[in-house]
Formats: sequence, structure tokens, C-alpha cells
Amino acid sequence: MFNFIKKSLQKVYSAFTSKLQTLFNHNVVNQEMLNQLEAILIEADTGIKTTKIILEHLKAGVASGAIAKGQDLKDALEQQLNQLLERYQAPGDTQAHTETHVYLLVGINGSGKTTCAGKLAYKYHKQGKRVLLVAGDTFRAAATQQLEQWARTTNSDIIIGKQNQDPASVVFTGCEQFKRDKYDLLIVDTAGRLQTKTNLMRELEKIKKIVIKQLPDSQITTLLTVDAMLGQNSFEQAKLFHESTALDGIVLTKMDGTGKGGIVFSITQELHIPITYLSFGESPDQFDLFDAKKYVHELLH
Repeated sequence: MFNFIKKSLQKVYSAFTSKLQTLFNHNVVNQEMLNQLEAILIEADTGIKTTKIILEHLKAGVASGAIAKGQDLKDALEQQLNQLLERYQAPGDTQAHTETHVYLLVGINGSGKTTCAGKLAYKYHKQGKRVLLVAGDTFRAAATQQLEQWARTTNSDIIIGKQNQDPASVVFTGCEQFKRDKYDLLIVDTAGRLQTKTNLMRELEKIKKIVIKQLPDSQITTLLTVDAMLGQNSFEQAKLFHESTALDGIVLTKMDGTGKGGIVFSITQELHIPITYLSFGESPDQFDLFDAKKYVHELLH
């Protein structure tokens, strides 16, 4: 993973990392420093519940004498943050996603679903894979047009339905062509809004059942796109989607627009869903697998 924090995500670095460095420069760790750390973590969208868990471990280290100076605090915090992310990281995650045959992109409108579908297509096109895109958001004309542009950019084929057509029927057609023409990868962009939330969730459930029935031998990965700029407001959305269709991972989008890099820890800890990709911008290469250890290292150094 390229250096997201220091080169590309300057808002995260200036708002979060630089404040932590000031604390780490202290020779003695005291309660005031821990209070400052708590405030920094909460401000960075780490979440009150997750921040409390982190601070409990650090306070125990201070009490035992294991954490005595700023460098000790830095090392202990890095270990704790790594543990939070690795606890819910899918084993063999990178390999599993390399072998995935079907991606379902879900999330609310404006969260970056269509862009992520295109970036995934670009990622696998560079690997020499034949990709079929499915424009499953038939209710928003702009989504179809955007995905058509990505299909041209990535030299991928695309299945498009009529305006307001049943998305499940478009996905069914996509599955049939995927099997018939022996594509390597199927990427489905789904709708982010219907008349009611209940209808949306039922539609997503219906789509997933069709894919499972039509492509029973394919590995299906359902990814939820979450706008990092929404911070804690993303949790209720994620819970709602997770209740309707089991999520395999989360793509944090628009990471360049926020200084709140702590959101990755609160999402992982409180939703028990791994962060799979980070995404920002419109360029195809501004997208990569999330590397927990590298992310934490870049955040603290």
C-alpha cells in the first residue's frame, strides 16, 4: 500500500498524527497526557467506546510501570491499535480477494459505490483479468453513465438495464453472460436508495440470492462503501446493511477529505467487519487493499 497518510492524506496527518507526536515527545507519561490522548482519539472519530478500550489498556501499562515515557506510550498505542484491527481482519484476506469471482458493491447514494466498482475493474484489468460490470442501479441514470465511463476506461464489458428496471433482472442477465462468456470477474454496482429502506434491503437480499443461485461455484464478496467524511454517522448505515446482507468488508472512501483517521478503528471494533480497501479521489490508482500494520505505522510515525 502506498504511503496514504503522509503523501496523500495530508488532512489525516496534520489533524491526527502531528498531535500525537507532541505527546510522544514527553519524557514522563502522566494522567494529563492520557487525557490529551483520549481527546485526540475521540476528535479523530475513533469513537467513545473504542477509545475507552484503548485507554484502559494504556492506563494499565502506566500503572504497572511498563509505560513510563512518551516512546513507551507510542509503542503501546501502536500495539493496541494493531490488535484492534487484526482481531477482525479476515484471515488470508489478500489471497481471498485475489480469487474472488463476484463483487457486490453496496452502500447509500453518494458513498462512492460506482467509483469503487470502476476502480476494482481497473485493478483486475491491470492483472489481465476479463471483467464484466453490471449497472445494477437502474434508478439513477448518472450511476449507469458513470459506470459506462469506467467500462471504457478499464476496457471492461458492461450490462445495462432500462431506467427503473428491476435491478435483480439486470443482475440475472449479468450472471448469464458471465457464465456464457467465461469472464474472470463480475462486479455488480447496486442501488443506494429506493422508495424505502426496507425496499432497498429486500432488493439487495434478492440480488445476492440470484447471484448465489446462478453462480454457485463462485466466491462472492459483498463490500460496503462508507464515506469516511460522515464519521460516526456511518455506523447506523453499516448496521442496517449488515443485517440485510452479510458484509465481507468495508471500503472507506473519500479518505482525502477527512482528518479523522481514527474511524478505521471504531468501524472495525464496533461492527466487527474488516476494512478491506481505502479509496479517495477519482483516479483509478487511488485505491488499494487496506494494510492494517502499515496504516497504523504511518499514522503514528
